[in-house]
Amino acid sequence: MAKIITISSGKGGVGKTTTSINLGSALNWFGKDVIVVDANLTTPNVGLHLGAPMVPVSLNHVLSGRAKISDAIYEHSSGTRIIPSSLSVKELRNLNPEALSDVSKKLKKMADYIILDSAAGLGEEAVASFNAADEIILVTNPEIPAVTDALKASKLIEDLGKKAKGVIVTRVRGVKGEMPLSNIADMLELPIIGVVPEDANVPQSVVCKDALIHAFPKSKASRAYREIAAKLIGKNDYKERVGIWERFFG
Repeated sequence: MAKIITISSGKGGVGKTTTSINLGSALNWFGKDVIVVDANLTTPNVGLHLGAPMVPVSLNHVLSGRAKISDAIYEHSSGTRIIPSSLSVKELRNLNPEALSDVSKKLKKMADYIILDSAAGLGEEAVASFNAADEIILVTNPEIPAVTDALKASKLIEDLGKKAKGVIVTRVRGVKGEMPLSNIADMLELPIIGVVPEDANVPQSVVCKDALIHAFPKSKASRAYREIAAKLIGKNDYKERVGIWERFFG
């Protein structure tokens, strides 16, 4: 059965879009049919990350009733399909974010997984993504401000009658001053689904206009995203293999 997963965060800059793209690409790597939707209408980035900043038909056209959802789907060279939102400020007029639920239901007939890259924060766009979701995953960094904002998002999700599936902690460096994972789980009262280390290849993948797991498949963050995707499809025993030379050279 197809599933809609909203990737959200209490604040911007924590790696939400990177997570949406790479989880979608990792699920596709496991043989699942995936559509990544840029539901961040105000500040969209999915198209920018994957080399499609301007498209003839965007999610904005669909939500304003000017196009069919099938016309807004574009296939990346990797095989993952995306629905970008428009970068034009003019395209923000006459939008109905609440229509995202109906659009997402139609997409469930076209893919195994629909990944909604939600707007950061607690505004109307974020709420629309929450309401459209079958499952919600929060993304945060191991820092008190980011975790506090994630807690606000979690409480809003509960107020909507839902509950987040868990948390992905990104940009983990393992340095003094970071919040321990156990503290993050306790504060949010949610399980930690995965931990993604800080990786200098992430910005490079944007330059390559590709998902990290394709541009730098052996990077630490790529391995982490594949392991998280494996959990989402029930492959709980999946573990990335690291060769002896890779372990030796870090």
